[in-house]
Amino acid sequence: MPTEFVSAVVLLLLVTDPWGNVPLVPALVAGCAPERRRWVILRECLIAFVILLVFMFGGHTFLQVMHLSEASLSIAGGVILFLISIRMVFGSPEGIWGDVAKGEPFIVPLAVPFIAGPSALATVMLMATRDPSRIGMWAAAITVTMAIVTVILVFAEKIRVVLGEKAVIAIERLAGLILTAIAVEMLLGGIRSFVTGLK
Repeated sequence: MPTEFVSAVVLLLLVTDPWGNVPLVPALVAGCAPERRRWVILRECLIAFVILLVFMFGGHTFLQVMHLSEASLSIAGGVILFLISIRMVFGSPEGIWGDVAKGEPFIVPLAVPFIAGPSALATVMLMATRDPSRIGMWAAAITVTMAIVTVILVFAEKIRVVLGEKAVIAIERLAGLILTAIAVEMLLGGIRSFVTGLK
């Protein structure tokens, strides 16, 4: 298995943050009938998967239409990742994305931004624009990632009970720490590309 593929899956798991969503998902689907809850989670994961694929395959065209450079996307993605990772590491009473919406979720807030948030969308766009020759591998990485995310979120309630709140929080803090380093690397990569373009 290519190292790049494994790295892409790990990175996508960090930016989609399924462990951080484990405490939120039961609250999000609490207003649904018990027999509908699993279907709602599966539907939202599928929507997030489609959105990520659309941004990956259409990312290059989007950048061209908006007259955006890869460097600007890398810097913007790094800033967003950094802000999110800080909230993951130090915690927030409202969670990473703020207050959880009431009622049955539809696209917002579970699919977007909980799963396919700004950092995830920026990440898949960067993957496609930096190395378009491997877009098939990036699509496979997104597919594997979303399969893992779906399994975790479908069993979120059981995972929370088995591991306990402290263990879930500890996993999220560790993921936030790793994500901070990735965010800094994205920022440095964007700045490096910008400076190189000035020469």
